[in-house]
Amino acid sequence: MPIEFRKEYFADERDDNLNEIGKPTQRQDMLGHVTGRSPFYDDHLFDGLLHIRCVRSPHHHARVRRIDTSEAERVPGVKRVILARDVPHNLNTLLSLMDFGLDDEPMIAAEGEEVRYKGEPVAAIVADTERIAREAVARVRVDYELLPHVLDVEEAIKPGAVAVNPAYPANKFVYHGKYDHQKLRYGDVDAAFRQCDRVIEGRYQMSPIEQAPIETCGAIAAPETNDRWVCYTSTQALFFSLGTAAKLLDLSSARLHLIGGTVGGGFGGKVDSIHEPLAILGAVLTGRPCKAMFDREEEMQVGAPRGAERWYVTDGVMNDGRIMARKFVGYFDAGAYTRLSSYAIIKSVGHLPGPYTIPNVYADVYCVFTNRTPATAMRGFGVTGVDFAIESHMDVVAHELGLDPIEMRILNAYRDGDMKAHRRLAKNTALVECCHVAAEKAGWPLSAEARAASSLHGGGGQRGELPAFTAQDENGRVSGYASGSYAQGERPREPVGTGRDAVPPRPSHQPPRAPQPARADLRRTPEPAGSAGPPPSAPRPERAPEPAANPDGAAPRRGPRFASISGLRRR
Repeated sequence: MPIEFRKEYFADERDDNLNEIGKPTQRQDMLGHVTGRSPFYDDHLFDGLLHIRCVRSPHHHARVRRIDTSEAERVPGVKRVILARDVPHNLNTLLSLMDFGLDDEPMIAAEGEEVRYKGEPVAAIVADTERIAREAVARVRVDYELLPHVLDVEEAIKPGAVAVNPAYPANKFVYHGKYDHQKLRYGDVDAAFRQCDRVIEGRYQMSPIEQAPIETCGAIAAPETNDRWVCYTSTQALFFSLGTAAKLLDLSSARLHLIGGTVGGGFGGKVDSIHEPLAILGAVLTGRPCKAMFDREEEMQVGAPRGAERWYVTDGVMNDGRIMARKFVGYFDAGAYTRLSSYAIIKSVGHLPGPYTIPNVYADVYCVFTNRTPATAMRGFGVTGVDFAIESHMDVVAHELGLDPIEMRILNAYRDGDMKAHRRLAKNTALVECCHVAAEKAGWPLSAEARAASSLHGGGGQRGELPAFTAQDENGRVSGYASGSYAQGERPREPVGTGRDAVPPRPSHQPPRAPQPARADLRRTPEPAGSAGPPPSAPRPERAPEPAANPDGAAPRRGPRFASISGLRRR
C-alpha cells in the first residue's frame, strides 16, 4: 500500500526539502547487523578478563547492619570484594551534570545505611570467572534490619509515610527550589467549572514497563598504558556515563576513555550509567580488565523501567462538547532514587493539556519516591503516559455527552494562532487534518461541518489571547531548598512545606551512623593488583608540565592527547 503524506496540508509552511522519507535509503549500520559483524561491547575480549557480580538486597527497604565477606574472599578465583568504602564519591544523581537535583543515590549501599529497593547492590565480587563470582556472591552474609516500605505513590506522600529518600524527606522531588511538585496555572479552572454544563472526572494509570533489550546492560573496562582506563559500554548516553563515572570515582574525565557503539536495543533503558563506573572501579582496583553486566533476571528486576504514572483528569465541558476547563493531578513513581524521573515530569507538564485549545488549565504533577526499582527513560517518557490519560478521557467525555469522539477532538483541536497554556502561540498545527485522515481510513463518518474544519482557520483572535485572570497559589511551597544547592550535596536543613499540602516532619529512621573508613582515593593510591594481573600504572599528576619551546621558536610538539592503546592484549 503506498504511503500518503498529505503534504498539501502543509504546503504553505515550509519548503519541502525533506525528501528522505519514503525512499529505500539504507541504514549505515544495516550491513553489519545482517551479516553479524556489528561489534557490541561484549565482543571486546581481553586476556585475563575478570567478571563482576553484585550482592543485592532481597528486601524493599532495610538497614544494612553488617556485611560479612570473609567466606566469599576465600573462594578460589575471587580477586576483590568491592564495598561502599571503595567508592571515592559514593553519592550521585544522574542529572547532576545538568545541575538538576540533589545527589541521592549511592553506587553501593554501605554498612549502617539503608537499601531502598529490592535489588539494590550492597557489595560486588570481582572474580576470574562468572561462575566463581556467582558462587562468592552466595557466600556473602548480610545482616539486614527490615524496615517498613511503601510501593504506592499516593500512600508515599501521606503524612507519616515511610521516608524513602533522605534527600527528599517528604518523598517528593523539589522543583526550582520552591515547590514539591511541578505547576501549571492558566486561567481559573475552579471558576470555569462552576459555569460548565458538566464536570467529568477520570482516573488513569500505567504500570512500570521494562524495556527488555536483547543485549542486557553492561560495560567492560581495562587499564591503558597511559594512566587511563578504557571502557567499552552499551550506554545510550556516552557523556552521561563519562561524567557519572568521573564523579563517582573522583577521577578526571580526561583519564577515562569511553567507547560506545552498537547498542543491542535500548529504548531509553541504557542511560543510567550503572555499569561503567563499576567496571572501571574493578579495573582500577585489580589492574585487570573487568566486565560488569546484568543477566536477564537482573535486567528485569533492577534494570530501570519506564516509571508508573497515575493521572486524575477533570474536565469542565459544555453540552456542545467545548472543553472550558481541564485539571490534572499526576503522580510519577520515581522508585527509590531520582535518576531521570524529575525530568519526565518537566516534559509531561510541558505537554499539557494535550493538542487542545482550553481556556483554563491547572496541573499539579508530583515526582514521588517509593521503594520500587528506580525508573528511567523509555521512548517519549513523560509524554506517552499522560497522552494515554488525555485521549482516554476524551473518549469518556464524548461518551458522557453523547458526541462523536472524533468530532469532539476536531472541535477542541488547536488551530494556528491559538494561545497554549504555556503562553506560546500554536503554529503548524495538524490534529484536525490527522482526524480527517484517520476517519477516512477507518470508514468513520463525519459531519459536513467537521469535514470542513481546518487547522489553518478559526484560530487566533480571542483564542490567541492570554486569559484576563490566572488564579495563583502557593500550594506545596517548601523552604530550605535553593536551586543553587542542586547537585552540590547540600541538603536543606528544614525542608518543611508551608502550603496546604505541607507535610509535618517525620521521625527519623536513621540511627546514628557508625564511623566510616576513609574513602578510597583512586587518584593517588591505586590498590595493589590482583594476584594474577599486572600492577596498575603509577599515579601521575593530572596535568603534565608544559614542554619547553623548541630552539627555533616553533610551538612545542605534544604527544598524542587521546592515545587509546590498551595495555592488555586483546584476543
